[in-house]
Amino acid sequence: MKKMECPSCAMDIDAKSKTCPICGYEFPKANKLNQWIVILLVALFLLYIVSGIF
Repeated sequence: MKKMECPSCAMDIDAKSKTCPICGYEFPKANKLNQWIVILLVALFLLYIVSGIF
């Protein structure tokens, strides 16, 4: 079983947990749209740096 560390209480819990059973911390949901926007922005930034346009 995969484990992850709770950022609030530092206990190892099941990686599929939505909340920490120890302290009640609610893990944020990963938004796929935000993830793709970040990937696009990083790619554009890298293209800008590599192209040498200042």
